[in-house]
Amino acid sequence: MSEPHETGDLGDRSRPGIMTAILDWLRVGYPQGVPPQDRFPLIALLARRLTDDQVEWVAEQVIANDVTPLSRLDAQVLITKVTNEMPSDSDVERVRRHLIAAGVDIDWDAPPGDD
Repeated sequence: MSEPHETGDLGDRSRPGIMTAILDWLRVGYPQGVPPQDRFPLIALLARRLTDDQVEWVAEQVIANDVTPLSRLDAQVLITKVTNEMPSDSDVERVRRHLIAAGVDIDWDAPPGDD
């Protein structure tokens, strides 16, 4: 399988309407434009999160390349290949759970309180 695009588009499975929906939401909420004091909170709301397809791609790469047992660092590197940025703890955890469900041998535990 080829590597998904940084934007999260995965070939035929892309969601072109997502940007339109976000822009429409911003236009309704800020008809005069986004004031400077609201820009950082809005950016925080739009924080990057792996799509389900991207989580699956990471798992497929692990299985296809027989990268087992998989370390947390290995998972973070694969996620970075998809997003071109440091992965969040929640994305790493989603990948971990997906791999465990697929029966992949991993060598790190869930964060405390996540089991």
